[in-house]
Amino acid sequence: MDERALIKKLNRHSRGALDQAVARYTPYVSAVILRTLAGRACREDVEELSADVFVALWTHADTLDPEQGVRPWLATVAKNKATDFLRRSRPSAPIPEDAPDPSPGPEELTQRRDQSARLWAAVDGLDEPDRTLFVRYYYEGDKLKTIAAELGLSQTAAKQRLFRGRKALKAALQEGAETR
Repeated sequence: MDERALIKKLNRHSRGALDQAVARYTPYVSAVILRTLAGRACREDVEELSADVFVALWTHADTLDPEQGVRPWLATVAKNKATDFLRRSRPSAPIPEDAPDPSPGPEELTQRRDQSARLWAAVDGLDEPDRTLFVRYYYEGDKLKTIAAELGLSQTAAKQRLFRGRKALKAALQEGAETR
């Protein structure tokens, strides 16, 4: 069965077409996943991700376009599934036994608190709308486009205000560090 006929049968949720797609494309899907994972997962993870790709194929079978083919769709889904897997399972590097204790001491904690307090004082010293722009963009993680629109600014103006604000904050923090 050619690919167009296979997709048309998948569009009609033919179980036989799914079985044929799994048999035909599993090596391809596995190769895409392996390439994306770059050796950072075991065989069972690759098999599970491949199965997830074919579950997605079955779930979205009615949206497939016979003219575009199924291979590009499978490759995209496989790459996305593997990338999501990497995001969820970022392995941490083992810590050598002779490594220094990573927890900060009381002096470092005091310095961090002091620096944080100076930073927030500098941010509070910004004029509006720069203060709101800074807090929402850097602290709350809102998108610049959204913040700019809500503040009645163009995106370019918002970027310029962030740039000038960073310079002002840097100067204020350096000035505060020199007086200590």
